[in-house]
Amino acid sequence: MVFDFLAPRKKVVIAMIHVRALPGTPLYDADGGMEALIDGARSDAEKLKAAGVDAVMFGNENDRPYVFSAPPAGIAAFTTVINAVTADLDLPFGVNYLWDPIASTAIGATTGAKFVREIFTGLFASDMGLWEPNAAAALRLRRDLGRTDMKTLFNINAEFAHSLDQRPIALRAKSAVFSSLADAVLVSGPITGQPAEHSDLRAVKEALPDTPVLANTGVNIDTIADVFAVADGAIVGSHFKTDGDTWKSVDADRARRFMDKVNLLR
Repeated sequence: MVFDFLAPRKKVVIAMIHVRALPGTPLYDADGGMEALIDGARSDAEKLKAAGVDAVMFGNENDRPYVFSAPPAGIAAFTTVINAVTADLDLPFGVNYLWDPIASTAIGATTGAKFVREIFTGLFASDMGLWEPNAAAALRLRRDLGRTDMKTLFNINAEFAHSLDQRPIALRAKSAVFSSLADAVLVSGPITGQPAEHSDLRAVKEALPDTPVLANTGVNIDTIADVFAVADGAIVGSHFKTDGDTWKSVDADRARRFMDKVNLLR
């Protein structure tokens, strides 16, 4: 099961574009400025499109340490990069501003994104402190901005965090769809680049047979067949990078080889 904008694919691959550190963050390259951010994201986008991915998602993974409330400078810069890169990209795209579901929704709605990913529900103890997202505010904003067509991808087991909700993951996933209107559910590993537990992925999909369920982290060319056997797709970031390093640029050959295998599988 996939969204209409990804049809006719039955198993989808969404590739990450990790935008370099934004203004105001510790790793921001002030000498390169906005031009470097746009050039880097555009280069990755072109490689991923050439490899044949189904969609891309812009993320600010380089903005370490992460925050729960996006600052104005970050929102403005991230929006500028996305608008510049997608002007002639011709691929479905989504956005994720870590870790702010309201900012992610606002940026996605105004840039024309097809989907937005975030931690929308739950309560977590995390590297950043106590984490309490607000799905209600985000979805009300989506409505107010006239973008009810923009899909919400709910990451239900946050990276860099431990859920304080001790219900089984399948029940939390089912609840997110029922009570918080999740359009899709994502299952993650404990940290960027590390895979989700296969048992978690299977449990969530069995609980949500009519809702798209995707593996959110740690998918690679050796595991994609097993992921596709259970899930409706995968979000791939680190594996597409040079040497599989999250913080490097996209390796065009790695991305192409991965998609060649994906096309054989489907």
